[in-house]
Amino acid sequence: MKFYDKSKSTKESAWAKFFDHGQGKVTSVESADEWMLDLSKLFIGLRFAHGAHSQLYHGSYKDEPVAVKMIRVPDDIYDGSLGASLEKQFTREVTLLSRLHHQNVIKFIGACRKPPIFCIVTEYLSEGSLRAYLHKLEENLPLQKLISLALDIGRGMEFVHSQGVIHRDLKPENILINQDFQLKIADFGIACRDTSCDSLADDTGTYRWMAPEMIKRKSYSRKVDVYGFGLILWEMVSGSIPYEDMTPIQAAFAVVNKNLRPAIPDTCPAAMKALIEHCWSSHPDRRPEFSQIVKILEQFEASLASDGNLDSVQNLTYHDHKKGILHLIHKLGPVHHSHHSPPPTPKPRFS
Repeated sequence: MKFYDKSKSTKESAWAKFFDHGQGKVTSVESADEWMLDLSKLFIGLRFAHGAHSQLYHGSYKDEPVAVKMIRVPDDIYDGSLGASLEKQFTREVTLLSRLHHQNVIKFIGACRKPPIFCIVTEYLSEGSLRAYLHKLEENLPLQKLISLALDIGRGMEFVHSQGVIHRDLKPENILINQDFQLKIADFGIACRDTSCDSLADDTGTYRWMAPEMIKRKSYSRKVDVYGFGLILWEMVSGSIPYEDMTPIQAAFAVVNKNLRPAIPDTCPAAMKALIEHCWSSHPDRRPEFSQIVKILEQFEASLASDGNLDSVQNLTYHDHKKGILHLIHKLGPVHHSHHSPPPTPKPRFS
């Protein structure tokens, strides 16, 4: 385990505003050397976003642009339960992020812990979030572009699920875009291992994108992420936010008690409409796996390239499309990811 004494380098003086004392040691979360942060090479810039208990800053690490998430844990004497919850969330996020290496998942750089401050450093994605991109669009997203973006998300989530991880908060704000316009899954703050989620009592996502079983606090599986993906597809098709004329609580009530879903525009191709409706089914076992979704989207992409439309995916009426997509899902078959590889994620060790 390496330690970094801040008094040894004047380059680390910027950290004084984050840590309560000028002296002290900051340790990385993982014991493996590759996750250690050399604080003499980490510089903090301007804040660009914030959450209830965290701040996001521009920064650089070893001369590469990074995003630095700072979490301040409150004193036990003021709110012991919140402090314990935030520390647990931090530990879980770093443990999971440090194992997720994929081109469509945000790259983890390192982390540090010195109560009451915790930090997580990731690559900086210059083009912002999918939410910001969709908001700026003045015209409907071209179908070819929509499918390309959906494939990035699908491939990222296929990998995440293959590692036994459930994101639990999949929405456009948590999908970021790099300078090459490649989408990456981000913000694993409430993600969990699929073997240990079992209705965790802490924060569980955002109501507008939350699956009915999560809203009802029932047991759930990785299919909650597929539900969220269905709503993201709808947003890219419609250019709107789900249930924007309702409060989040009203939307959650309507989803659970009235089986409400957003109206899919008439301009949406029937095959895409069928995929969306399978993804946001009220029955988790009827939702496809991401491995199946990726193959379906690849067929959409091939059909669009060859014919200029999705008609060759399945002919005739909308009902035929829905049956066709269902048949394709069954044909592709369920995918059971092995949890013997990779090995179980070790609990982070702190000094």
